[in-house]
Amino acid sequence: MSTIVPGGVRAISAETRMETGTTWKCSVCGYISHGPEPPAECPQCAGTSREFIPFSEKVRMRYDHEPFDVLLINGSNHRANNTGYMADLVEEVLKEKGVSYRRYNISEYAINHCWCCYSMRDAACTYPCRDQLDDMPAFHEMVIAAKAVIVASPVNWNNMSARLKDFLDRLNCIQNRYPLKKPGLTEGKVIGITVSGHEDGATKTAMEIFLYFQQMGYILAPFGISYRNHGAQFNTITDAEFFRTDPLVVSKTKGMANNVVELMRLGAEEKLKGKLAPVCE
Repeated sequence: MSTIVPGGVRAISAETRMETGTTWKCSVCGYISHGPEPPAECPQCAGTSREFIPFSEKVRMRYDHEPFDVLLINGSNHRANNTGYMADLVEEVLKEKGVSYRRYNISEYAINHCWCCYSMRDAACTYPCRDQLDDMPAFHEMVIAAKAVIVASPVNWNNMSARLKDFLDRLNCIQNRYPLKKPGLTEGKVIGITVSGHEDGATKTAMEIFLYFQQMGYILAPFGISYRNHGAQFNTITDAEFFRTDPLVVSKTKGMANNVVELMRLGAEEKLKGKLAPVCE
């Protein structure tokens, strides 16, 4: 069995280690390690032991259709580093407010590049997505089911991670219902965004993420973007301690999550249904 411990890391019991063998996979780069414990540092990508998960045969994810309120996406390549800590803070708020939610660290899931079917002909980009070969169809269903989405993102070279962009690109099949004159499935839902970075680019990253959801009819919560940078003058090895001890990281991230919940509880999605003019591309 396994449990979630502070920091969002899954603690694996001795029984589970025996059941899964002694094979570990780095969720960042896919490196495979053998032994009773994962290595302290991945020899291939330098990720910490927190990035390793027990290796098992991949089974495509399915959505069980149980209702929930908030979909929390950790879009970092490092599931348990600084962005993961911000996602932990969001979770604390959701638990305190009694909000049902599901959290996913997308580095642990298979998300293919968008096939760009739209570039062949408009109607080729459809929902359900034509690519049913990975985990994204389950995420599509959960995006539609949830009342709000909160995205946590790192800053990778002044923008979001490539994995997160693939995730957002794959939402095009939902957004494309509007140009095809089909009923929308997401207008009036709420979006909140939190960004962690070593140096510049947090605001740009947040706005790039928001534009995807704006095109799907989402409402940005008041004060719905939070971010915190450490600074280029510091070695990145010091970032983790900074993010976990800086009070602004806590207040900003938790404040954003609170605002998402409060707007969601006003029921804008139901109140706006059928009343919005979809202005999107």
